Amino acid sequence: MLEDKPMTITQLNLYVKSFLDSSTVLQSVWVVGEISNFTNHYRSGHLYMSLKDEGALVKAVMFKSSASKLRFAPENGMRVVCRGRVSLYERDGQYQLYLTDMQPDGVGALSVAFEQLCKKLREEGLFNEEHKKELPPYPETIAVITSPTGAAVRDIMNILGRRYPLARIVFCPVQVQGAAAVPQLIDALREVNRRQAADVIIIGRGGGSIEELWAFNSEELAREVYCSSIPVISAVGHETDFTICDFAADLRAPTPSAAAELAVPDQNELLGSIRSYKTRLSLALQGTMDRASHQLEQVKQRRYLQHPEALLDRQRQEADSMSRSLLQSFTLMTEQCKGRLSALSARLDALSPLRVLGRGYAVLKKGDRIVDSAAALSMGDRVTLRLQDGEADMTVTSVRKDEAVHGGNDI
Repeated sequence: MLEDKPMTITQLNLYVKSFLDSSTVLQSVWVVGEISNFTNHYRSGHLYMSLKDEGALVKAVMFKSSASKLRFAPENGMRVVCRGRVSLYERDGQYQLYLTDMQPDGVGALSVAFEQLCKKLREEGLFNEEHKKELPPYPETIAVITSPTGAAVRDIMNILGRRYPLARIVFCPVQVQGAAAVPQLIDALREVNRRQAADVIIIGRGGGSIEELWAFNSEELAREVYCSSIPVISAVGHETDFTICDFAADLRAPTPSAAAELAVPDQNELLGSIRSYKTRLSLALQGTMDRASHQLEQVKQRRYLQHPEALLDRQRQEADSMSRSLLQSFTLMTEQCKGRLSALSARLDALSPLRVLGRGYAVLKKGDRIVDSAAALSMGDRVTLRLQDGEADMTVTSVRKDEAVHGGNDI
């Protein structure tokens, strides 16, 4: 019948699709290959790629419902083992794999996810040593974030109480595995930081499989640990277990018990140090007192302390000598001042107006003003002549100007 009537392309593709979909073998197949042409449609959540080996290539798609369950991020060049069904994409007429599961070939998905997240956060600087905060040497309050039912909390409490009973413990019970673990761990960290309720934080749990420890590999938890203003000690699992939280924390402890030991000093060691300091202080104080006593004995043997009158006699002699020296200096200074005073008096006397008048000169005044020019006088003016021993009132009968000075005539 197919030979009698031509099929449309759509009919052909539908027929091939129905043939492939009806195959029980092709409904669940496992394939291994290398990812290429990988595209992550972040808005839809679907993953598109090609799977290839040395001789062939096939298109593949993983829808959001399956892609959201992956524990790692697929990348180009990654060799993977996939399970899915074979069908045809009708529009393009190309068969492809519809994947429902994917695992890294030879390495577990959790291990790949761990390495991928480590690389990402390391490149962002979340593991840098310069960001690590120092632990306080003598913390007053310690916050413990862990499960209330595990052995870890008992070990931490016992060691803190034995090593440093002065510290107050703030216990924050949380789930450490399962879906609720990460939100509870993050909330506890934020609350302790918001309240500034501790000087140091211990976060962790006892040992377990990688799946059981996976909450401490959360990217969100790592960022919260990195942003904590309070120093954080990460104590997850056993000594051989490493988590992302360990790398982001300010200090990694190999076990929860070791975290408690790292968080606080040992009271016995502190008491030993105090006793040692006390002994050293006592010895130093005794040495100081011995030296002071020896110096005191030396001072007591000095002549002036044995015979204080000798010191007084010496001081009297020095006082007499200073008195004589002071008197001599004062006398000399007085004579010098008298000489300077006599010289200044002579110079001042020589400049005295009376001394000038004594040499035959006189001062002519017209009213209250001294006459220093013939031009200031007129015939009939009443003037006063000041002599050395008195005054004389006079009347101007004529005025004669000096021709050499004025070039004028008599008035």
